[in-house]
Amino acid sequence: MFHEQISTRVRERPEMKAALAAAREYRSLGAKVTLVVHEMKRLGRGALELLKVAEELRDAEIELEFLTGPLAGKHDPSGHGAALFAFFAAMAESERDYIRDKTLEGQEAARTKGKAIGGTMVSDEDMLATARRLCDEEHLSLREIASRLVIRTGKKRGQHPAPATVMRMLRGHDEQTA
Repeated sequence: MFHEQISTRVRERPEMKAALAAAREYRSLGAKVTLVVHEMKRLGRGALELLKVAEELRDAEIELEFLTGPLAGKHDPSGHGAALFAFFAAMAESERDYIRDKTLEGQEAARTKGKAIGGTMVSDEDMLATARRLCDEEHLSLREIASRLVIRTGKKRGQHPAPATVMRMLRGHDEQTA
């Protein structure tokens, strides 16, 4: 079993690459191989990406099985099944683009109404002063600075901020003073 923890939008997917390599290896030993994927969009989001995977599977004589979705069941990605596969791949890509566009529209509408997008602020003036001192005087990395800071309010009280939060906090301060 291979389990990918990253988005299918990420180009390099090590678990996917390993699963395909293992499937090709077992097939080369003469075993009948079926690559089982939860749903088509977990295999890839773009039509071109899905067709490339289908071509790899066809060339290696590996069957494909989807557990859910419009193509649920076993498929041989060659022959007349390839056209259906291509159609649903294009639909998946279109659906992804539609969802992304609607999300961005909703965020923009919320901003125009004055609503904040994103999580609640976890930094305060004391945290900023401490972060600046650790950065300027002790020359610590963002990760080291974050490990020394503690959130004082809200649901994350008592936790350390993320290094990205420290970076945004310091960058925001630098932009204000510039």
